[in-house]
Amino acid sequence: MDNIVFVAETGPLPDLAKGTRAVFGLSSHHNLSPWMASLENNRATSLEVSLCAPPTAAVGRYLLKVHIDSFQGSVTAYQLGEFILLFNPWCPGDAVYLDSEPQRQEYVMNDYGFIYQGSKNWIRPCPWNYGQFEENVIDICLKLLDKSLNFQMDPATDYALRGSPIYISRVVCAMINSNDDNGVLNGKWSENYSDGTNPAEWTGSVAILKQWHATGCQPVRYGQCWVFAAIMCTVMRCLGIPTRVITNFDSGHDTDGNLIIDEYYDNTGRILENKKKDTVWNFHVWNECWMARKDLPPGYGGWQVLDATPQETSNGLYCCGPASVRAIKEGEVNLSYDTAFAFSMVNADCVSWLVHGGKEQRLHRDMNSVGNFISTKSIHSDERDDVTENYKYAEGSPQERQVFLKALQKLETGRSQGHYRADSQPFRPMPLSQGHPRSLDTPSLRPSDVIQVSLKFQLLDLPNMGQDIQFVLLALNMSLQFKDLKVNLSAQSLRHDGSPLPPFWQDTAFIQLLPEEAKSHPCQIPYSQYSRSLSTDKLIRITALGEEKSSPKKILVDKIINLVYPAIMINVLGAAIVNQPISIQVIFSNPLLEQVEDCVLTVEGSGLFKKQQRVFIGVLKPQHRASITLKTVPFKTGQRQIQANLRSNKFKDIKGYKNVYVDLML
Repeated sequence: MDNIVFVAETGPLPDLAKGTRAVFGLSSHHNLSPWMASLENNRATSLEVSLCAPPTAAVGRYLLKVHIDSFQGSVTAYQLGEFILLFNPWCPGDAVYLDSEPQRQEYVMNDYGFIYQGSKNWIRPCPWNYGQFEENVIDICLKLLDKSLNFQMDPATDYALRGSPIYISRVVCAMINSNDDNGVLNGKWSENYSDGTNPAEWTGSVAILKQWHATGCQPVRYGQCWVFAAIMCTVMRCLGIPTRVITNFDSGHDTDGNLIIDEYYDNTGRILENKKKDTVWNFHVWNECWMARKDLPPGYGGWQVLDATPQETSNGLYCCGPASVRAIKEGEVNLSYDTAFAFSMVNADCVSWLVHGGKEQRLHRDMNSVGNFISTKSIHSDERDDVTENYKYAEGSPQERQVFLKALQKLETGRSQGHYRADSQPFRPMPLSQGHPRSLDTPSLRPSDVIQVSLKFQLLDLPNMGQDIQFVLLALNMSLQFKDLKVNLSAQSLRHDGSPLPPFWQDTAFIQLLPEEAKSHPCQIPYSQYSRSLSTDKLIRITALGEEKSSPKKILVDKIINLVYPAIMINVLGAAIVNQPISIQVIFSNPLLEQVEDCVLTVEGSGLFKKQQRVFIGVLKPQHRASITLKTVPFKTGQRQIQANLRSNKFKDIKGYKNVYVDLML
C-alpha cells in the first residue's frame, strides 16, 4: 500500500514546534504526532479515513493536505480542503470537558435563553437569541480572534495558544468591548443613543455580530452589561466552551479595591453623583465558562467568571477573568485572574455618608446589601436558578465574615507588596465594629440602633408605566419615648449601573410617634412628573432621610421601583413543521395615556427566521392595542424561541417571547 501522510496547518505561520502544524501518517507505529489518522474503509479507487486531533490542539480553521508516496517512488501532494476545529466538552481529555449531558445541551447547544434584569424585588427574564449555530456566526467568531491585539502583535504565538480555553476566554472577553481595539460593541451609559441602538432594544446576538462583520469590524453602537455578556455567550458556545449568563442583583463596583462601596447623600436624601466613584449597580451581568484551571491549585476548576463589560483593566486590557467561582467564595482573591474585583461585585460592604456643610457624617455600614439573587437560566426549563451559594456563604453567617476578612487581609498584604493595580487609591481599611444596620428595603420593620425608629417604603399598587405611583412611608417607634420626626423624601431616576439623574420629586413629612406607635405617610408621584425625568432603565429610587428634632442622629431608607410594561403576546397559528410555512401573530399595545410615534417591532428566532424581522408601525394612539401576522418557514427542528421587541419615541423595550416546537414532516 502507498505511504499516506497528512498535514494539518493553522494560522499564518504554521510551525511543528508551536503545534500549529501537524504531520501524521495512517500507520500509528511510526507516528510521532499526537494527531491520528485511521483507515475506516479501503475500496479499489478510494479510502475512507478518520482523523483525530489531540484535545490540546489549537482551535480554529485548518488547511488539510495529503502526501501520497507510492511504492513506485513518485510523490503526489493534494490540498484536500479546510476544516474548523472546536473545543470539545464531550471529550474527557479536553480542558472544557463537562460530565453532564443535560448541562452540555443547555450550555453549549441551546441557542436561546433568558437574561435576568430588574431588581432583587422584581426579577424579570429578558428573552435572548444567542444564535451560535446561525449561518456565518462561526466565521465571525474566528474573525474576532484574528482582530485581537494579541494576534496583531504576535500572530504565530497567538495561534499556538488557541488550544487553551483560559487564553481564548481572555482574548474574547477583551474583544467583545471596543475600549482597546475594534471590538464588537461600544458601551454607553447615558440617555442619548440617537447615533446608534439603545441597548435595551436588542433581542439577540446575531444581528450585532453580523453588523460588526459587515462594516469591516467597526464597533456596533451600543451595548451595556447584558449585551456584552450575551455576545460573549454566543461566541464561547460557538467555539465549544460551556457558557452561561449570570445576573447579580445589587452588584458592587469597587474602584479603589478596599471592598467598601461608599455612597454619599445630601440632607434631602439625594444621591450625590459627583462624589460617587464606587457604585452599586441595580443588576450586573457577566458570564461563567466551564474549564479546567491547571494554572491554579487543585479544586479551582469548573465555572469561571468572565466579565466583558469594560469596567477596570486587567494586565492593561479591558477584560475580567477567568476568575474561579470557588476562589471567589473562599476569598482567595490573590488567584488569577481578577478574582479580587469579582469578589467585590458579590461581597463588598456598603458605607453611607451624609454630606452637609462641607463635612461628611457616616450614617452606617451595611454588610449584606451587595450581591443578591445571583441568577441564571435553569437547565431545560424557563425557570430561574439561584446560584448565590456558589459565590458566597450565607449573609450574616460566621463563614461569610471570615471569608470577607480573609479577602481583606490578602488585599492589604498584596497591596503593601505591590501586587495589585498601580492606579488604585490608597488603601483605607475600616474597622468592622463601627456602623449600624439600616432598614434598606428590608422585608420586615427593623429598629435603627441609634434613634429606635424604623422607616420603610411600601408600594400600594403595581407600578405600571403610564400610571401614578402610589406608596406609603411606614414609621414605627420601637422605643418607650415620644418621637418627633422630620423626614425628607425625594425621588430620582437611576440608570441600572447605579448612577443617578437629578431629583424630580421632593416632599417633607413631619411625623409624631407615641411610644411603640406606627404611622403611615401616603405619597404619590404623578406620571406627568416622572415621565419627563425617567431613564431608559425605568428605575426610580425613592429615599427618606429621617431625623429626630432633638437629636443629630439620622436614619436613611430607600427603595428602587421598577416600572412595569405589558408584555408582547405571540401566538403561533397552527402546527410548526420544518420547511412548511407558518403564521405568527404578534399582539402589542401602547400602555401610555398619550400617543407614541416612531414605533418599530422587531421579531427574531434562530431556526425560524433567516434574519431579524423589522416592522415599522408608525403611530400608536393612547392605550391602543394592535396586532400583525408574520409568515415564515422554520428551517430547524426541535425547541425554538421567538423573541420580540417594540420601541417608540417614549419607550424602548416592551418585550415578549414564545417557545415553539418544530416537528419533522408528518
